[in-house]
Amino acid sequence: MSELFEGLLRGYDERRRAELVAAYMAVEHAAEPVPEVRFPALREPALRRTVEEMLALSGRTLVRSEQTSWISGYRDDVAAELAKDEECVPPVQERAVLALVLIHSVAIPRAAGLLEDDSWLSPYPTPAEELRRRTQLPVGELDAALRRLRLAGLVSQVKAGADDSGGFVPGPQFHRLTPAARRRLQEELILAAGPDSPLAAAIRARRRGREREQGESE
Repeated sequence: MSELFEGLLRGYDERRRAELVAAYMAVEHAAEPVPEVRFPALREPALRRTVEEMLALSGRTLVRSEQTSWISGYRDDVAAELAKDEECVPPVQERAVLALVLIHSVAIPRAAGLLEDDSWLSPYPTPAEELRRRTQLPVGELDAALRRLRLAGLVSQVKAGADDSGGFVPGPQFHRLTPAARRRLQEELILAAGPDSPLAAAIRARRRGREREQGESE
């Protein structure tokens, strides 16, 4: 690791180098956003820019959470390229199950005014029974998809109530979405949950407009 970052760290003394590496390791490996108060290299803008440069060497960037916490995620351009690689995209069964969790744990509560527009974490778990009712997957395949999604950090299993066996909510990987990625995911969720709604029509029209502009610029 020291060789990878040597060009960026060369101008710092040992203490600062240690602070920068500590911040880098924290944002890359923590399950939850890291409070900047714990890391000088996240708290000080000049050092934070160096952390961002360190992350950029592997296609990553800093993602701010609640103003004073940070975590890392893939840059939008890198994520777009990875999405074209079938090896990096979950199987269709897992994507379908994840979409159901997002719809029932995020989209529906948000439509009811229970969640902030920018939040992808939810205290409203989707019960396992609801997933079984809403999918045509055999129970064994559904359980396997949920297990793989949990291992990937895309869903978490929580208690749904004192007398309930539990349910599923979006997992910690959703902390790592950049603002642009969160907006795209919100649009995709609207298109999936209400394809015939006026909002979905507006999203499709906006996307067609962007595609025309890109075509004309090329």
